[in-house]
Amino acid sequence: MKKVILKVGGMSCSACQNHVEKYLNKQEGVKASVNLVLAQALIEYDETKLTVEDLERFIKESGYESLGLYDQTLENKKDYNKEILMILGGLIVLIMYITMGHMLNLPTISFLDKHKYPLNYGIALLVLILPFLFYGLDIIKKGLKNLIHLRPNMDSLVTIGIIASGLYSIYNLILIFFGNYSLVDNLYLESIAMIIYFVKLGRHIDNLAKEKTKEALKELVQITPQKALLKVDKGEKEVTIDEVKKGDILICKPGIKIAVDGVITKGETHINEAFITGESKQEKKKAKDKVIAGSINIDGYIEYKALNIGKDSTISQIVRLVMEAANTKAPIQRLADKVSSIFVPSIIVIAVLTLIGYLLFNFSLNEALTSFVTVLVVACPCALGLATPLAIVVSEGMAAKRGILIRSSDILERAKDVDTVVFDKTGTLTYGNLRIAIMFIFSMTEDEILEIVGSLENKSTHPIAKAFKTYIQEHKLKLAKITNFKEMSGIGLSGKYNGKEVYVGNAKIFKMLNIKNKYAEKARGIASGGNSVVYVVIDKELVALIGINDVVRYNAEWTIRELKYYMDKDVEMLTGDNLETAQNIADNLGIMKVKANCLPQDKKSHLDALRKNGHVVMMVGDGINDAPSLASSDIGVSFNSGTDVAADSADVILMNDDISRIVDLINISKKTDKIIKENLFWAFFYNILMIPIAIGFLKPFNISLSPMLAALAMVISSLTVTLNSLRLKRFK
Repeated sequence: MKKVILKVGGMSCSACQNHVEKYLNKQEGVKASVNLVLAQALIEYDETKLTVEDLERFIKESGYESLGLYDQTLENKKDYNKEILMILGGLIVLIMYITMGHMLNLPTISFLDKHKYPLNYGIALLVLILPFLFYGLDIIKKGLKNLIHLRPNMDSLVTIGIIASGLYSIYNLILIFFGNYSLVDNLYLESIAMIIYFVKLGRHIDNLAKEKTKEALKELVQITPQKALLKVDKGEKEVTIDEVKKGDILICKPGIKIAVDGVITKGETHINEAFITGESKQEKKKAKDKVIAGSINIDGYIEYKALNIGKDSTISQIVRLVMEAANTKAPIQRLADKVSSIFVPSIIVIAVLTLIGYLLFNFSLNEALTSFVTVLVVACPCALGLATPLAIVVSEGMAAKRGILIRSSDILERAKDVDTVVFDKTGTLTYGNLRIAIMFIFSMTEDEILEIVGSLENKSTHPIAKAFKTYIQEHKLKLAKITNFKEMSGIGLSGKYNGKEVYVGNAKIFKMLNIKNKYAEKARGIASGGNSVVYVVIDKELVALIGINDVVRYNAEWTIRELKYYMDKDVEMLTGDNLETAQNIADNLGIMKVKANCLPQDKKSHLDALRKNGHVVMMVGDGINDAPSLASSDIGVSFNSGTDVAADSADVILMNDDISRIVDLINISKKTDKIIKENLFWAFFYNILMIPIAIGFLKPFNISLSPMLAALAMVISSLTVTLNSLRLKRFK
């Protein structure tokens, strides 16, 4: 299955979104999620049976427009709606003056006085509403099309109201033409102009708000420069990013941004990667160090080889992950979608019943039609449709700016419910920058042992391997020839050296090989100093004990304290390391629950047991042995520097390897949930309040609505939800 994001045109409310999504999901080999705010469809499809052209055809068949693949440029197109709305706003003022000026004792335009010259008045209104009808033609077309296909949406409600008001008004205008001037008060042409204008104004405001919600994503895209300095035979040449090819040598001078992901080939400097780390900390970079597109060269001249360009760059991958997450749906959004899918048909039924009720109770056709149109216009599924996705998009962007990549929007809903946070130790609570702290050699020389162990560890990606790789480099030792290399998950490594079986790992080696640990007391002494113990066994004989030390992450203690005491979360540590070392780290961090000597399946089993007992579990880890538990937890969190397997198994990736961002994630989740529930409350409250007024239930108390005020109220409803969602941008 392959994933693509297609831009979708023509969606105006949650009913539109639901129609497109349902139609796509009916197609064989397609799984789709449609986002109203982003105007996009995240589609997973079987590429052996379907093409992107097929997906675009499906969108067209659903009644909407495919605008092609999302290209990550997020270009700002010229917004002509603003100018049109300003011009039509002037016409609205003129129409209101002609129709309502006399109510405010304003001077009337004599030849347009409705009582003296009713025909002039009617014809003038008919001419003045023509620009509005032309401007709202897209609404009418879509509304009729969706009615014909039995897929009514917000456009359908507005269209029915416009047609009903228009036909009734034109009928009365014809009678006025033939001399029945008393019907001048039955003209509702101004309502048509008002309804179209306020609906378009509301959508313009919605679009502005949607663009506002995508600001964080735009900032990410705009981080990378558009040009680069290419090293050529005669010096350097300025080229566009599109001209850079993989393998090109680029130049970066102080104060300039890195153009593409690459590796330094010459020079050294300090690099500011604040857009990834969230902190303006300067990292020293030298030859063979990697650099990321968008980071700033502070003080040195460097040359670097282009590695990842275009869609393969770190920034592009970040934006893609954020966009995919924003296009997925939280459970609460699915509930809103279900409500929206039955909302529009229900409103049409209510409006028709209102019309029939008025006529049955001997009200005039004029009053009946006014209430009918008002009910149609005041009902606003737009606010309901925007309530969740607006908040989700803002939150996704805010999280991304903090270096928190969330794969699916339902994580934002679930994170607030986490009651147990389980940490791996090495590389998670500690930096994983391990060093050899102590050694006991029982056979062979120190260099011989470390050459053999270093050669085995050189083939591994485990954090402990770094300690031996560093030692080999610093002491310039040669690598031995190792055959039959094997990585034993949760235990260690094995291989053959000069025909001898070599095992390097933790205490589980003894059980596996069925041999005794003759130096258990020495091992306990090493572990009591906070060291991880590495056992070296050659041909079933323990030849060395090596103590590896690590440093606790600087913000780990603060994070544990926040989770335990301020968020009331249970905190546990699971590690493959020995109990003494694990307990030493746990005591320093204030973690009371520790489980050591864990195999990957032990970690997974422990998490499964926690979940079976009703706990909502977050697992934080970075290694291959953490992948099963990351996948089986409610929320798996990994580091950007972790293994690919761990990252692929995780729901959340911390781009800056900052463990304290877990606290931010939970806080963002809580705030997002609160905003979504507020949005849904106001959307439902608006309809519960306004629809009875539109029907006329409060007329005995002199409270009523006209179609014009209904259209304005609809705008205010959407605006309320939008502004409430944007409060998330103030999250600290």
